[in-house]
Amino acid sequence: MSNSNIDQPIDLRDGDQLNIEKLTNFLKTNMNGIAEPLEIRQFPGGFSNLTYAIQSGEHDLVMRRPPYGANIKSAHDMLREYRVLSLLEPYYEKIPQPVLYCEDEEVIGAPFYVMERVKGLILRNKPPKGVDLSPAVMQALSKAAIANLAKLHQIDLVESGLGELGKPEGYIQRQVTGWIKRYKKAQTDDIPAMDQLGTWLEAQQPKEDRAAFIHNDYKYDNLVLN
Repeated sequence: MSNSNIDQPIDLRDGDQLNIEKLTNFLKTNMNGIAEPLEIRQFPGGFSNLTYAIQSGEHDLVMRRPPYGANIKSAHDMLREYRVLSLLEPYYEKIPQPVLYCEDEEVIGAPFYVMERVKGLILRNKPPKGVDLSPAVMQALSKAAIANLAKLHQIDLVESGLGELGKPEGYIQRQVTGWIKRYKKAQTDDIPAMDQLGTWLEAQQPKEDRAAFIHNDYKYDNLVLN
């Protein structure tokens, strides 16, 4: 796999700049091996949070922070993301290792966390150059992705502490009623089929069994492939 197929960061976008001096001081205070100047660039993909590449001395890191002006706290909870990675670390090896969390908004204007950078291939809407995505390759990749998702589902929620992050009871009902409500609020046209679908979903909710840890946006462009 050539380096050209690995997601590369770009120069910081206008409006997404950081206070590099404060960030440098924070990292130097809390980590060993931080050398000046920091090399900071930005990953262009993704729409949920801002993601930066930081290189400094022996460190190759990724930093995540909420977008500027974000006012949906639950969608941009940096501590929650950091805690999930930290709790997963002893049970699931295919994650970037969490390094540091900062709740002090004086540093860069918002809470953020730092993790190790994992380099690999990310499949997007166009096949990467020079990569043969034959049916056999895609079948093997699909099976591996499903197997890894199943491994996440098998993690013991009590032993790992992951169960403390959510509310398993009533999860299905909250998802069904919540998404129907969001659709109604965003609805612009009268689409009878959507109303029928909402009614069907409410009536077909399965009985809840055991709770499991899940990834709510598990798809190829959210996976880094070796």
